[in-house]
Amino acid sequence: MNPMIVRISLAAAIALLAAPCVDAQTLYKLIGKDGKVTYSEKPPKDFDGKVIRMDIDPKANTATLPEGSRLREGREASKSAAARDDQLKAARARVDAARKALEEARANPGEGDIARMGIKGGGTRPVPTEDYQRRLEQLERDVKDAEDALQKLERER
Repeated sequence: MNPMIVRISLAAAIALLAAPCVDAQTLYKLIGKDGKVTYSEKPPKDFDGKVIRMDIDPKANTATLPEGSRLREGREASKSAAARDDQLKAARARVDAARKALEEARANPGEGDIARMGIKGGGTRPVPTEDYQRRLEQLERDVKDAEDALQKLERER
């Protein structure tokens, strides 16, 4: 069999199968003379009662839960739990970044961070400059502040 014909036949079959999905957005409310109500996806033929066409907007079919609903509270709790998890991740990332910055500053002092001081008997020894010491102290405070913030979030959890 020709592959082109197979492809065309397959496309036609898919189109025919998808066609009922389009009709699913319209319902017909049938009210018989005896007051019996039924619903149909297709308009009736030779029906001896009232037919009301109902166009359905699938995007409008969302439920709004009342305040105090357990389901709403559960959703809000899960959202707040997710927000807390995000806050914890961010706090852990801040601690890691602060520790890394401190380690980097200690391991790799800049060109002007270390001065050479002469010693008795000749030679010199390395001495951290005041600016470098202040910078290290600030980095240590940053680490402590980040750790304190993380501990506070973990206690609240």
